[in-house]
Amino acid sequence: MAARGRAGQRKAAARGELVLVAGGAPRKRRAVPRDWSKIKEQRFVEALTETCNVTHACAAAGVSTTSAYKRRKANAAFRNAWREAIGLAYQKLELVLIERALNGTEKIVTKGEGREERMREYPKHIALQLLKMHRETAIEATTDVPDDEADEARQRVLAKLGRLRDRVAAQANAGE
Repeated sequence: MAARGRAGQRKAAARGELVLVAGGAPRKRRAVPRDWSKIKEQRFVEALTETCNVTHACAAAGVSTTSAYKRRKANAAFRNAWREAIGLAYQKLELVLIERALNGTEKIVTKGEGREERMREYPKHIALQLLKMHRETAIEATTDVPDDEADEARQRVLAKLGRLRDRVAAQANAGE
């Protein structure tokens, strides 16, 4: 088998072929269950999106938490998928909390003589926290920005873009 790049080695490992292993003298080894594959990565990201729990996601993918954190550190694509999964899970959690704050949750209360009664419980602390978190955004959404402020902000952004363009050009010229 000819020497392969890292991507080729991973594909070969996923197929159960012999792979070239770094460290010391080059040698071949068969893929082992702890190796990462596209399927394991997909299972991990899906579980992380659903649970926002790295330990659970690792169990679902059949990998260790140590290897997941090492992969996140070394692999930019995996790191981005991880970040997106956490972002989606956070959004889902926020929606559930908003729904609970607005609609409450059903609670069964035992009254005298063992009689059960159903009632709705509204978690005020969640509602208050959400109001605090989104107060500024809600105010901005209902407030019109005066034209002169919008023009000023536009000019600041254009000036900053100009400075960034100049910096990039200077770096490009220095590298030549």
